[in-house]
Amino acid sequence: MTMLHYRLDDPTRGAAHDLVASHLAAMHAGTPAESMHALDATGLSSTDVTFWSAWSDGELAGIGALKRWGDDRGELKSMRVADAFRGTGVGRGILRHILGEAATMGLTSVWLETGSTPEFVPAVRLYESEGFVRCGPFAEYRDDPLSLYFTRAV
Repeated sequence: MTMLHYRLDDPTRGAAHDLVASHLAAMHAGTPAESMHALDATGLSSTDVTFWSAWSDGELAGIGALKRWGDDRGELKSMRVADAFRGTGVGRGILRHILGEAATMGLTSVWLETGSTPEFVPAVRLYESEGFVRCGPFAEYRDDPLSLYFTRAV
């Protein structure tokens, strides 16, 4: 597994912004607009969202965010691994970092929405291997054949 250094970051600037833009482009390319729920850089800058970048030897390895839903729930948002780091454990590292931060914030559960098409299978496997279980739509989400919903206790 790649050694990572995490930092709070600004999704509207620099390498983190570039990876956010790449993530959005990939999501828009494979998902109809009504089924695409990734936040843009402005959304990731909201006061209810905490955004981290993960670095390896000075190179951006990935990003991830946690959106608070009230006092005790959070939603994983816009987790993305840079192409050069895919398959190296960066995604698992970012996920575990966010879950640890959620616990520090006093959250009791984390929720997420991801795609249901074949390109999302690695993400689904990661989430399930880290204890997430499928659930129904939550918050503003609605039933959508292109979405899967997960939750887990923190």
